[in-house]
Amino acid sequence: MNIAVIGAGYVGLVTAAGLAHLGHTVKLGEANPDRVASLEAGEVPIFEVGLAPLLEAARGTGRISFHISNPTAVKDADLVFLCLPTPADATGRADLSFIRRVVDELALVVEPETILVVKSTVPPGTTVALHKRLADLGSSARLVAHPEFLREGTAVEDFLQPDRIVVGAFETLDADAVSALYADFGVPVVQTDPTSAEMIKYASNSYLAARLTFANALANLSEAVGADIVDVLEGVGLDHRIGPHFLKPGPGYGGSCFPKDTLALIEVAADAGYDFRLLRAVIEADEEQRQRIATKVKNAAGGDLNGRTVGLWGLAFKAGTDDVRESPATRIARLLIDQGARVQAFDPEASAPGILSTGSPLEAVDGADVLLIATEWPEFTTIDLGEVRNRMRGRTVVDARNLLDPATVRGAGLEYFGLGRS
Repeated sequence: MNIAVIGAGYVGLVTAAGLAHLGHTVKLGEANPDRVASLEAGEVPIFEVGLAPLLEAARGTGRISFHISNPTAVKDADLVFLCLPTPADATGRADLSFIRRVVDELALVVEPETILVVKSTVPPGTTVALHKRLADLGSSARLVAHPEFLREGTAVEDFLQPDRIVVGAFETLDADAVSALYADFGVPVVQTDPTSAEMIKYASNSYLAARLTFANALANLSEAVGADIVDVLEGVGLDHRIGPHFLKPGPGYGGSCFPKDTLALIEVAADAGYDFRLLRAVIEADEEQRQRIATKVKNAAGGDLNGRTVGLWGLAFKAGTDDVRESPATRIARLLIDQGARVQAFDPEASAPGILSTGSPLEAVDGADVLLIATEWPEFTTIDLGEVRNRMRGRTVVDARNLLDPATVRGAGLEYFGLGRS
């Protein structure tokens, strides 16, 4: 099929490369000319495991091309995937201005039978509103809600080996046309109405945010009563009704999805007259988690961060990506800086404005009073802890990911403080 993908962000790039890998001809539309030039030069503007070779293969077969003009990208397209940002506005609601602007731009440009596929995360009811918008503009283009479930760091794998496909359409034929793209995957396909499809995405992300936050709350309680959260969650996760996924304590959730989607769902609920108190409590507990870790670091530094140096391992919101949007690592770093600390960080892929980046994990701990591990990069487990001890001024490690083995850290002459470790 001829497919257009509008938006060359994390979702758009993986979607375009993945569809080309499946044998389709893909035209990728992107408003940023620098990003288009970078892609045409064979560069990949983001770090995502497996994305570079997938894009290279697509270029090699001629199945992908890059365009600054959206109308050019959608010419002769059977399907147009809208992969546009929907950031939170000042009220917490999803900002739909990008997607509305593109729909307005393309309404009378696409062929009458073209299907516009809303891949962006949008509040329930958005596709219905966009359908009316198309009609008011005199367009007969069809519209389908098709949420993405890509995790940064494993997005390529998630595209090629999904858990399920969700398609929300007004007409069964339109749902079938989108579902057919993934016919060879052999995974469950949920065909429903557009609003229910949109709700599935928000429900999934909000539940996972709540599950992560519950694990953090259990870690805090385990720490208070003297239990070991690693053993506790192993025992809980072996219950087949619960399972082990997303039951690992950490510094709170981050990235481009969980923070904005939980806020947006609360606003969706408020607009519908429902007070989603449970989700509000999740957000409050998540914010508290970062404050608790900052306090751990402060206590490890002797109760005062003014003039102290904190070595920080990790800036990305999770391992496997360079994304620092709403990263708990950077948010904690700024809490420490606001209290007078000097933060010197290392991340193998990410950097963040206003936070000093160093060239290696060992350079990050030079003269440090405390080492904070905030992102679970596996390479941090291979660092010579004896060398860490020699380079640090202090000797305390605050492991906000429970990444290191406490006995190994203590064996190197360092003090270890994890989350929920007895």
